[in-house]
Amino acid sequence: MGGRLDGQVAIITGAGQGIGLAYAERFLDEGARVMVADVNEDRGNAAVEALGGRGEIAFVRTDISDPASADACVAATVERFGTLDVLINNAAIYHDIDHTDASLEYLQKITAVNQHGTWLMGRAAAPVMVAKGRGRIVNQASGAAYSYSGFPTMDFHGLGNYSYPITKWGIVGLTKFMAAQLGQYGITVNCIAPGITMTEATVKTVPEEFLSIMTSATALKSRLEPEDLAGAAVFFASDDARFCTGQTLVIDGGLAMPA
Repeated sequence: MGGRLDGQVAIITGAGQGIGLAYAERFLDEGARVMVADVNEDRGNAAVEALGGRGEIAFVRTDISDPASADACVAATVERFGTLDVLINNAAIYHDIDHTDASLEYLQKITAVNQHGTWLMGRAAAPVMVAKGRGRIVNQASGAAYSYSGFPTMDFHGLGNYSYPITKWGIVGLTKFMAAQLGQYGITVNCIAPGITMTEATVKTVPEEFLSIMTSATALKSRLEPEDLAGAAVFFASDDARFCTGQTLVIDGGLAMPA
């Protein structure tokens, strides 16, 4: 039987680990050909090695905050696979985020990757999709855009780092902007906003006590795994979502429940 993405070519940024790796695995299982775009060569090559038996997959080192690198990623994908149908903007600074750094410089660094990088990849991919009259772009925001207080302490040490949630809220708005700009060319742009997802990065970054509190606050009372998000990405990338654009789907087990 064919998959829902048979014959499609997808770039998945940050696919060397975590949620992006789960997306790559599911997309291959659904019949897509996948370009892993990751800034870390070891992770990117390891992903190709691990998933190569599932379908056609390749890796190109990509720094999404660098316009030339974003353009080169799209060019390499078209050269390798002949076209581009789907862009999954998953990459972000998260696994090594420093919640103690509240400097303007650090905010600018996070913004350059998490928000501007999403725009740069969309800008690079759009001309290919416009030329063929069809495309799917799926951005990745976060539940942090809807319910985020960081890790509060009893003593005040200054206004804390808000860089991660503000970039993710910016992606919700960017999704609407891109959808309005590109819809007339047959390109849909949607957004997934995951809750706290049990990746290696989350285990490293988020205290267990906080994880337990957040899990107990959800309607489903269970922890979100990367694989729980992959079905939504497939839906947005497929023809089933042909008339769905500018939308954000929060997948957090029933924590934020935005209207």
